[in-house]
Amino acid sequence: MTNLKTFKLIERISTLVRSEERKKLAALGLQPIHIQVLDYLDSCNSYSNTAAAITEYFGLTKGTVSQSLQVLERKAFIAKTLDPEDARIFHLTLTEEGRNLLELVHADDVFAQAELAVQNQQYSSIDAALLAALETLQKTHKAPSFGTCDTCVNFDVEDNHYLCSITRLPLFQAETDKICREHIPADAA
Repeated sequence: MTNLKTFKLIERISTLVRSEERKKLAALGLQPIHIQVLDYLDSCNSYSNTAAAITEYFGLTKGTVSQSLQVLERKAFIAKTLDPEDARIFHLTLTEEGRNLLELVHADDVFAQAELAVQNQQYSSIDAALLAALETLQKTHKAPSFGTCDTCVNFDVEDNHYLCSITRLPLFQAETDKICREHIPADAA
């Protein structure tokens, strides 16, 4: 069961990070895959800077990669160079604008606050450390916590029955460990 909880925490952190990334990129008219491709091109060697390599690396279709590369080339973030040995192959490199974009996008390190919150702390499990990182990320980005009812400030027990103080409706015991969009962490109150 711990493995599933760990997986869900990692998944939620990833979802939150991607959501913040999408917001930032939308303002620039870009999608997350565009930055991922630029990151890849910044990291790969001259044998791996082709459309075929990008397709293989990300496990995407040729069409999806082709469209992404067209956007990046049109915005002058990448340049194409014909392979001197094989005229069917184009090599892709970052332009100065592409490097500047990567610096801009990565300047706001989304994990900086979370790292400060968890460093030098002792945790009883990886889940506890991940939960602390997630809570910090949620607070930093003003994201809803989607926590479980039994950890919410609005969770009440009256006459041995569970109750949500927002709706004033009873909760079944099986619901108390389910996530809720109205969740407010009990320790935040």
